[in-house]
Amino acid sequence: MHKAPRQQYWSIAAALVALAIAGVLAPLAAAPRERLLYVAVGETTRPPIGWVQFCTERPWECRSEVTEPRDVELSKAAMQELVRINRFVNERIKPMTDLEHYGVVEKWTYPEDGYGDCEDYVLLKRKMLMQLGWPRSALLITVVRDKKGDGHSVLTVRTDKGEFILDNQIEQILPWADTGYRYVKRQSQADPNIWMALGDTRSTPIVAAPAGTR
Repeated sequence: MHKAPRQQYWSIAAALVALAIAGVLAPLAAAPRERLLYVAVGETTRPPIGWVQFCTERPWECRSEVTEPRDVELSKAAMQELVRINRFVNERIKPMTDLEHYGVVEKWTYPEDGYGDCEDYVLLKRKMLMQLGWPRSALLITVVRDKKGDGHSVLTVRTDKGEFILDNQIEQILPWADTGYRYVKRQSQADPNIWMALGDTRSTPIVAAPAGTR
């Protein structure tokens, strides 16, 4: 007896998610102990102007008490949730520059009309994960230089197994060191309004904040 088309769709979707999770977790299982799990964090630096303007327009989004840094325990279920949110946002939002969209060079906001640039993808993924109970201190908006040297933003997810990158340019969720990006700055785990320079020296020690389940 053949499955109904809807049943076939969900079976295929479940299989794709399982393959994506296996693709992330398998290299970790085989990785040596000295694998560089966390990017080198330097001194405080200026926040991006887009974040400052975002907070001016949506101050309630940026109110935050200083918190103890906390990483997420990267269980199979947690990775499945990351894969699902990353894929959902990447498929739903169509890329459009701020200049085309709003007539300005830089504007950070939620892609409520279905269009946005890299920062908008990041803001939505971060918001959706926080609504699902992920701690803010483990979800860090991060500024990088991509392989072409252009400015780009991604979401760093801090876990007990290292830092993983949710990106709209790369479908697969990768460890930070495997993206080919140069890391510039990101939010502090303790306070999202404080930004930290990233050394990106590839020689950072393996240090994690206390991990906890959500």
